[in-house]
Amino acid sequence: MADGDTWDDINEQVTEEWKAETTPFERVYQVLETTREGTSAAGVADRALVSEPTARRHLKALVETGFAETEPDGRTTLYRRNDDRVLMTRIQELREETDREELIDGIRRMKRELREYEDRYNAVSPEELARELSSEDAEGWADLSAWRTTRRNLAVAQAALAYDEASEHLTA
Repeated sequence: MADGDTWDDINEQVTEEWKAETTPFERVYQVLETTREGTSAAGVADRALVSEPTARRHLKALVETGFAETEPDGRTTLYRRNDDRVLMTRIQELREETDREELIDGIRRMKRELREYEDRYNAVSPEELARELSSEDAEGWADLSAWRTTRRNLAVAQAALAYDEASEHLTA
């Protein structure tokens, strides 16, 4: 940080750059992409730096395309990302970025990493490890996070491989 800069100045600069370099739709999309819990159009508008009517218009389009879901909350509609759509997007990206052999090698590597966590902590899951870790065990908590991430990435890689195999059978 340069002399005289404050975190507020830096945050304001980053916010202004984001606003200048993206469209209102892109900002609403990016905000919604990280929204797992239902959020009102006003909440999305505030985070996306757009007006509420603009956010509502873009959210409606995202619902129509299946990227977003709605849920009623009294008289308010809450919006959140569609987790199935996010998963399918991740699977598609993985299929485009890797070939079959790379995918199989990655699956083998991740399975090996998971076994190493199980052996290192004598636990069958990160959830079991979480129950046993002390709050001061920084390395254990870091490993727990990495274990969960590896398990999630393995599931996506396996789904991508299964999708490829199913696609081959449908086109044959």
